[in-house]
Amino acid sequence: MNSKSFLVLVRLFMLSCYLFLTGIKDTIITDCRKSEVWKILILDPFTTKLLSSCCKMSDLMSEKITIVEDLYKSREPVLEMKAIYFMTPTAKVFNTEIYFNYCPDELFNNMKLYCAKYIRVCKEINISFMPQEAQVFTCDNPEAFQSIYSPHCQDKKKKTLETLADQLVTLCATLDEYPGVRYKKDSNMVNAKTLAELVDNKLARHYEMDDSGKKKGKTQAQLLIVERGFDPVSPILHELTYQAMAYDLIDIQSDTYKYKSKDGAEKQALLNEDDMLWVKLRHKHIAEVSEQIPKMVKEISANKKQPDGKITISNLAQMMKKMPSFRKQLTEKTVHLQLAEDCMKHFSNNVEKLCKAEQDLAVGLDVDGQKVKDPMRTLLPVLLHPYSTHDKIRAVLLYIFSLNGTTDENLSKLIQHVKIEDQREFILNWKELGVPIITSSSIFNRKPPRRDRSQEEKYNLSRWTPVIKDVMEDAVENKLDTREWPHQSECPAAWNGSGAVSARQKHKASAQDERRTGSRLIIFVIGGITYSEMRSAYEVTQAVKSCEVIIGSSHILTPTSLLDDIKVLSKGPMEVFTIDERSNA
Repeated sequence: MNSKSFLVLVRLFMLSCYLFLTGIKDTIITDCRKSEVWKILILDPFTTKLLSSCCKMSDLMSEKITIVEDLYKSREPVLEMKAIYFMTPTAKVFNTEIYFNYCPDELFNNMKLYCAKYIRVCKEINISFMPQEAQVFTCDNPEAFQSIYSPHCQDKKKKTLETLADQLVTLCATLDEYPGVRYKKDSNMVNAKTLAELVDNKLARHYEMDDSGKKKGKTQAQLLIVERGFDPVSPILHELTYQAMAYDLIDIQSDTYKYKSKDGAEKQALLNEDDMLWVKLRHKHIAEVSEQIPKMVKEISANKKQPDGKITISNLAQMMKKMPSFRKQLTEKTVHLQLAEDCMKHFSNNVEKLCKAEQDLAVGLDVDGQKVKDPMRTLLPVLLHPYSTHDKIRAVLLYIFSLNGTTDENLSKLIQHVKIEDQREFILNWKELGVPIITSSSIFNRKPPRRDRSQEEKYNLSRWTPVIKDVMEDAVENKLDTREWPHQSECPAAWNGSGAVSARQKHKASAQDERRTGSRLIIFVIGGITYSEMRSAYEVTQAVKSCEVIIGSSHILTPTSLLDDIKVLSKGPMEVFTIDERSNA
């Protein structure tokens, strides 16, 4: 890879991003260099997000791209400049160079038939997913939740699952993986099986012949597909790790944290991979974050012989005036000191008292390791306290989940306690995800066994571990029960989850493989992933080292966004767009 190219300038914050950018270099950027003329880059909403996730405007300018325009906005013609359209394929025609992020065969053939004379270059970049973090991706389609789980949108379910399958295929292609596909078997959740079948069939067609005319064999990877209802607890709990807590308690939109400085000025900060302090702290417990940021500031002040004392936002402002050379470092720490303080205010006001009850209900044990024999006694203080309605709903849901469902009579009493008689959909609609809400008192539902993590527990109010982490660890150790996790397609015999693949069995190394050793585990959750589940992917990868874990979904959710989505499931039909439909909206 050319060290001077803009690829090197881009932080490869997701493993898949590496090959994506290589694809851009080999198509869009290399073509720009050939002509030695400045060009305009025209993007649709999806490709704008895609490109923004991995490069800056300065990177594009260094490759003779001078302007970036919105495909759907009216603009003055610039006749003296050539244009590059990088877009999700639609039926529209452009007299220029076109790059698609994934183009169905039917549309591509129609374009060749009717539009060839208007297009100088047309190339496909095989990616239609969104890199979010180093080990996290989404399909950028939160509307998929409604179209898959709403009983009023069943006519859209098949098309939505097809779209997700296409996107997963481009993910695998970008990673140069041909994984074995497995899914979580559950009689109440059939979408995982359907999606697994679609993905496996589409992968087989995609890898039927490679560039050399040879059929590609399976690589050392597994793709596990599971539904959101598999673990309803993790998205509802109050999490106390920095990233999950911030997105739950603070109004952070589009990864942008808005706050007021001490002088009253409105400020904002982008929480992404470019913020190295954010990357370093986001998975730590808020107690550690609150301790580490002031220490970092003191280290800077010590270098400049600033007086010791309690680190506050006001102190930092004074330090920045006195030490302009350290402004960037101090500004970064000011943002996170402010964000951590905001999180701690919420924690001190309400969340701290809620967390003990939530953890007892979720784990089924109290802080002393004793079984919670009467979950209602744990829930009742929460219902009697003047918490917000949303917080009470979350506690009631955890109570119901702890019992694997409750009686109709008991549920009616709970709804009256919380005073949500006209909003009972927050609770009842979980049944659409296959989660038991109403059960007969005579039915005994056995909860699946969990890994014993009592020795790992460091904080009493953070004892719960997302179920998906158990799955990741079992998969890596090759302990997943094939009755619960059937193979849609087998993995190579060499796969043992530990990355111990013999030289004879390992497929030829690609550019991506050279960046890693061992195997890769890809998890896809239908219906949204939580920040705690994202954290689990990093934790397992760090612990195992020989297997990379990547997790993704249609979108990333927060407790509030999930409850809002759950509530509207029983409403009438809503407009749900696929990626290409949204681009035209």
